Amino acid sequence: MSLKNKKVMITGGLGFIGSNVALRCLEEGAQVTVYDCLDPRSGGNMHNVHGIEDSLRIVVNDIRSMEGISSCIRGQEILFNCSAYTSHPNSMKEPLIDIDVNCKGTINILESARRFNPEIKFVHIGSSTQTGKMCYSPVDEKHPEFPMDIYSANKTASEKYVLIYGNAYKMRTTVVRLANVFGPRSNIKTPDLGFMNYFIGLALQGKPLTVFGKGSQLRNIAYVGDCVEALIAAALNPASDREVFFAVGDRQHSVAEIAEAIVGNIGGGVQYVDWPGERLAIDIGDAVISNGKIKKALGWAPRVAMAEGLVKTREYFTPCLQKYL
Repeated sequence: MSLKNKKVMITGGLGFIGSNVALRCLEEGAQVTVYDCLDPRSGGNMHNVHGIEDSLRIVVNDIRSMEGISSCIRGQEILFNCSAYTSHPNSMKEPLIDIDVNCKGTINILESARRFNPEIKFVHIGSSTQTGKMCYSPVDEKHPEFPMDIYSANKTASEKYVLIYGNAYKMRTTVVRLANVFGPRSNIKTPDLGFMNYFIGLALQGKPLTVFGKGSQLRNIAYVGDCVEALIAAALNPASDREVFFAVGDRQHSVAEIAEAIVGNIGGGVQYVDWPGERLAIDIGDAVISNGKIKKALGWAPRVAMAEGLVKTREYFTPCLQKYL
């Protein structure tokens, strides 16, 4: 099982996870097309493909364009759907945009695949926040889903579309749910796209990291390189067809512990403040997630510990920080 000479399409390929997938696929000898609309609200950044841009086919277009997706998907062998409107707070302010991108956009990609390339392997990124508050611990792929915000609800819906198309049309679809991914090429300038990468951005500037309450809520985290390997394992292994997997770290860290680790490995300081009401209303509390299924089915396991990942992240951003601020 290899990516060598495979034709790979990555929607959201100029964003954080998508660009890291693109780099890894190129390293493995794939022919890569990245498709991205460069919406500033979703983290696309041309610098994410700096140095490899001449090795890629780059298409600047929107997943909401059926014509655009359809023209690119023909002939592709693997599609990684890394595109999304990714902000939890913004989804509450702009729910119709979130629906348009995360639901209608996903349907556009699935329909394009069904009509013009039904043999393609379709790997879709899901979110751990689809689960909502834990009913039992650890959370696994059979846990009920009671999302707490519009983004998470629409990620739940888009995941179901992916599975429906897989089952109804015998398409090779897979969902890999991720949680608190950090690392090189992330969007570090806004808290709307994930607290950990925003904390990293503040630390790189020597600014204080603000933690709500005591920061005691537990989170699984994962270094982006590990997540990329999970996505590629899902793409290459037939055992992933029409399945859902959590690809998360082996252990949980409190938000306070994460903040202190960022300060210790990158810089800045930590300040603790009271919870804002609007953020507390959509917080899920502890999130303790099992990665047992993906380990057993695909042989994947996280390899990069938090401290090592933070050092790798610091080393990436330090010489090009202004490209991300």
